[in-house]
Amino acid sequence: MSTALNARRRQRELAEVTGGRTVDLLVIGLGVTGAGVALDAASRGLDVVAVDAHDLAFGTSRWSSKLAHGGLRYLASGQVGIAHESAVERGILMTRTAPHLIRAMPWVVPHFAGGSRRDQAITFAGFVAGDALRAAARTPRATLPRPRRLGRAETLALAPGVQSRALRGAALGWDGQLVDDARLVVAIARTAAGYGARVLTRVRAVAATGDGAQVRDELTGTFHDIKARAVVNATGVWADSLAPDIRLRPSRGTHLVVRSSALGSMNCIVNAPVPGHFGRFVFTLPQLDGTTYIGLTDEPTEPPVPDVPQSSDQEIDFLLDTINPTLQRPLTRDDVVGTYAGLRPLLSAEGSTADLSRKHAVLTAPNGMITVVGGKLTTYRRMAQDAVDAAVRERGVSAGPCVTAQTPLVGADPAGPAGPAGNDIPGRLVRRYGSEAAAVLSEDPARNLPISDTVPTTPAEFDFALSHEGALDADDLLDRRTRVGLVPSDRAVTEPVAAEAVSAAAR
Repeated sequence: MSTALNARRRQRELAEVTGGRTVDLLVIGLGVTGAGVALDAASRGLDVVAVDAHDLAFGTSRWSSKLAHGGLRYLASGQVGIAHESAVERGILMTRTAPHLIRAMPWVVPHFAGGSRRDQAITFAGFVAGDALRAAARTPRATLPRPRRLGRAETLALAPGVQSRALRGAALGWDGQLVDDARLVVAIARTAAGYGARVLTRVRAVAATGDGAQVRDELTGTFHDIKARAVVNATGVWADSLAPDIRLRPSRGTHLVVRSSALGSMNCIVNAPVPGHFGRFVFTLPQLDGTTYIGLTDEPTEPPVPDVPQSSDQEIDFLLDTINPTLQRPLTRDDVVGTYAGLRPLLSAEGSTADLSRKHAVLTAPNGMITVVGGKLTTYRRMAQDAVDAAVRERGVSAGPCVTAQTPLVGADPAGPAGPAGNDIPGRLVRRYGSEAAAVLSEDPARNLPISDTVPTTPAEFDFALSHEGALDADDLLDRRTRVGLVPSDRAVTEPVAAEAVSAAAR
């Protein structure tokens, strides 16, 4: 079956699933976990419907640090099981399921004169421990290089924006970086569609039980019933709206967006310690579009949960104040061209949200609905597997074994973007679309050109998103299929181009 998602397919499949039939599994929520559940179930042979009130990757899944974490942070806090699970899942992503969307990223922790040698030794030992996790997860050395110590000259060559005064050297480790988190979700959802899952955005679940849900088509306002043998609630920080017995303590993580040139165009992650909190850092995250993200905060958030969280002035000041001592040229508010914030769906417990476990949970309500909550982006596949296993076990759904650890996502074809012609495809498209890069190119050369000097996105990418990636309007194009919307000034320049593409697709 085709992996292409578009408005016509949505309309047809919504009519199919609301006509009185009973499907095997209804998934509510199309972030990374919900899309993962849809793929896991569909690839096991189940008849699957997956709905979301908004769009693919509308919630937390697009607000991450864009990292496929190897679990080092969890190892440091004694959560060995979660650390190993993270390393295993990172390896699966980087070598089998999505190698086109993840690259090995150097991670630099500078050492300055006057700094604690003990802390420096512990930092490097942490990188060595992380490398041991890599080995235990059987991720090849060729995928993630060995950690090592850097001298002053090597540090400045790799991270030219680092403060050179009093710099002694650095510890160098490696982790996986996503080209974009929302692109990962789109790839998972489209792969699920290729296995026959019906992926329906703008369909809100108003009420749900273990036997189905009442939904509202957000485009027309009409209500429908979807009947199912099992229902999985994968709505993340909104999970308790459908399962009120679940107690969540969302925490907000904020990132700043700056032009990479303001940091000396460093192509590595750079850590800056949070004063008075050993083991907590603020770090820079260079992107392929000429921007760099700086994160991360961890602030408890009280209900009600907003659709789009906002960064606070205090968080912006905290991130700037923490990263600046590590930089050659301190950043100011004028350097911040955008911000974004996401909410982590943490299970309620005592203590600071920064210390709450990132372990996921699969819970079954008295009415039979299964909720999967907690966890993190890197381990989405394992969360999905556990949720589908619960549906098979507790709802009597018959399914084959899980195969997602060996299932490449769309774009991961090892043959490359266009076979022998692959070298003619722009590298930026290959990194974002993998083997589908050639299909993104337009026959009209003008639509293959960057939209502006600061926006490398092309109009042809909008066309592809509308015909193949399920985008329905300009917001989908700007805020999720591309990330132009993270910089308001770039968004303003690009909005007319996006609107034109939507209008043309509707004709």
